[in-house]
Amino acid sequence: MKRNIAVIAGGNSSEREVSLRSANTVLEHLDKELYNPYLVEIKGNSMTVITNGTNTPVDLNDFSFSKDGEKVKFEYAYIIIHGTPGENGILEGYLKMLDIPHSTCGVLASALTFNKFMLNQFLKSFGIRIADSIMLRKGDTITAADVVEKIGLPCFIKPSDGGSSFGTTKVKEPEQIEEAIAAAFNESDEIMIESFMQGTEVTNGYYKTKQREVMLPITEVVPKRDFFDYEAKYNGAVEEITPARIPDELRDRIQMLTAAIYKIVGCNGIIRNDYIITEDNKINLLEINTIPGMTETSFIPQQIRAAGMTVKEVLTEIIENSFN
Repeated sequence: MKRNIAVIAGGNSSEREVSLRSANTVLEHLDKELYNPYLVEIKGNSMTVITNGTNTPVDLNDFSFSKDGEKVKFEYAYIIIHGTPGENGILEGYLKMLDIPHSTCGVLASALTFNKFMLNQFLKSFGIRIADSIMLRKGDTITAADVVEKIGLPCFIKPSDGGSSFGTTKVKEPEQIEEAIAAAFNESDEIMIESFMQGTEVTNGYYKTKQREVMLPITEVVPKRDFFDYEAKYNGAVEEITPARIPDELRDRIQMLTAAIYKIVGCNGIIRNDYIITEDNKINLLEINTIPGMTETSFIPQQIRAAGMTVKEVLTEIIENSFN
């Protein structure tokens, strides 16, 4: 019997369209001999199954829907929502209550990694190198002079709980600070002001099953713009080099660090960690992506292909890990 798989996409953040594009890749590569995959779209408070242009509501009591007069119950959820409610633990909590396995981290790990500032403070206690930052909630105020004194310039001002660089500004002059804070607050009620780290940006995918761990090749990220913003991520304004042009010893250190962070946080499924390598070969964590993009041009599919694997076999391995 084929398993009924819900590929859950959409969501309620500015990253909604990217999520739907990622879902198309997942649906295309899922093994149709093993699974009956369905696109499940979240918008607002509704959850619907999209089949042949029709929208069928999901019965939230048991995570099922009606097809040709019969109930179809989902046995697994592949979550590909970038942002809320898929990346912050809300959806994971719902699935946990129904005892439905899913592709992402659990509630605690999802909530922790979604809040960049809180995650940074947690990981610092394990000796992981992370940029200095301060956090503001709506209603808080800070002067440009305080930002310059505490963090320095240039710096990044961004939402504390976003993933695709919406609302993120690289600030070079004190006069930009007020506008950058306002832009970040348009995306989130909590923002962070983070010091700039000069160096080479790289990103590394990783996943672990009961049988093995997979350290994917590292990608070097060379933005054609001032930093790796939304245009660079999704509209081609970046050069992506896989494998990265770094020494083998440094590659190994980065991959081992990714594996260590995965274990510390208690991750599940595929993650992707972003780093800055400074001139003295120090490795600094930028962020953890617990639901990395899965469009055909995203980093994870690139790294899977560079490792000599297919997206299809990796998706199968992750899904079956929940049942073996």
